[in-house]
Amino acid sequence: MPRFLYFAYGSNLLAERLAVRCPGAKPVGLAYVSGWRLAFQSKSFDGSGKATLIHGGGDDVVHGRLYEIPVGERDTLDKAEGADRDPPVYRRHDDFTVTTVDGVVVADVSVYLAREETPPLAPWDWYRALIVAGGMQAELPAAEVAALAVTPALPDPLPNRRARREALAILEAAGFLGLAEACGAAPATAANDTPKPAVAVLDTIAEQAVAEAVSGG
Repeated sequence: MPRFLYFAYGSNLLAERLAVRCPGAKPVGLAYVSGWRLAFQSKSFDGSGKATLIHGGGDDVVHGRLYEIPVGERDTLDKAEGADRDPPVYRRHDDFTVTTVDGVVVADVSVYLAREETPPLAPWDWYRALIVAGGMQAELPAAEVAALAVTPALPDPLPNRRARREALAILEAAGFLGLAEACGAAPATAANDTPKPAVAVLDTIAEQAVAEAVSGG
């Protein structure tokens, strides 16, 4: 079956998140792009910030996860990213070039970039949690995970929002119970145990990531 390479840098870093959209997706390793920055400068339909890549300086680097995805699932991914809308939310670019962590340059990779870059917008906490979980799962550089973990985020004003409920379920299924609880999911522990506030949980993750980065871990 024909497959295409996809560079994930946002919530699709988390394999369980992408699997909901593209069941045939298989992670094949890490890659990075130089001269780009990850920024929450794409406005979602609900007014929150979504991740995109923007041009940065020569020292800027963004690591992401490469997936192989069946060509037959490309339309589904387009729909999930709003690339099929008029105007599109994200545009799919199939000529993106990335470098694997082994130093291999790979061309003709698909990536989704925001059609319109907005001023920075705060994401919902559950969306940030998906990206942090994906970064941890994919073993992105610790400093990048730390930066994601301390990105300012807001609690979703609509707790029953479908996207929020799905995100919390995915976090739990992927084993990131602490992150799910930090975003308001019912704790999996005893009823009398109080989960840490979201800020405390994410600060702990960030501190650990920074410590690992400093120590070279």
